[in-house]
Amino acid sequence: MEALSDINAHLAGRLRGLRAEHGLTLDSLAERTGVSRSMISLIERGESSPTAVILDRLAAGLGVTLASLFAARESPEASPLARRAEQRTWRDPESGYMRRNLSAPGFPSPIELVEVILPPGARVSYDTGPRSVGVSQQVWMVEGEIEPTVADESYRLEAGDCLSMHIGQPISFRNHADHPARYVVALAADHVPAGLGGAQR
Repeated sequence: MEALSDINAHLAGRLRGLRAEHGLTLDSLAERTGVSRSMISLIERGESSPTAVILDRLAAGLGVTLASLFAARESPEASPLARRAEQRTWRDPESGYMRRNLSAPGFPSPIELVEVILPPGARVSYDTGPRSVGVSQQVWMVEGEIEPTVADESYRLEAGDCLSMHIGQPISFRNHADHPARYVVALAADHVPAGLGGAQR
């Protein structure tokens, strides 16, 4: 796994860059996301290890996916190949779930692939609600089982099952088993608007 300090430094740079790109101040991003100004400032200085829930709120406010916060800035020179040893891996300090960005970093693509390992008994909940940019997501189980809840409907997924959903409503993932669950998430976002100044979450 990549060193935590390197991950925090990467997140700091990505958040600063995206916020500047969209012309948002710390205060305006805090108002848009419900994450405090002081917390955003700490993350942007690389002095905090944010949880998946906080990062998802920031991603929603910036009109991007959570996965894209861990990716490199898109570049026409980026390689289309992502070797496993080079794929960025991050562990959520709250739930312990681990995510690996599978897609080639910086290579322009409308699809992002992420591998997730959810520990036994772990639960992760995202409550960001409607976003300024629509995101479709599919979850394909590789091994183990999980219980995703989308809005008020729960599902039980086992190896080989695939669930499609639209991100813009409360979503949670829970592993009731006594062994880890592993699944792949595919995300496709609508085109990000040139400016988010007036866009609503």
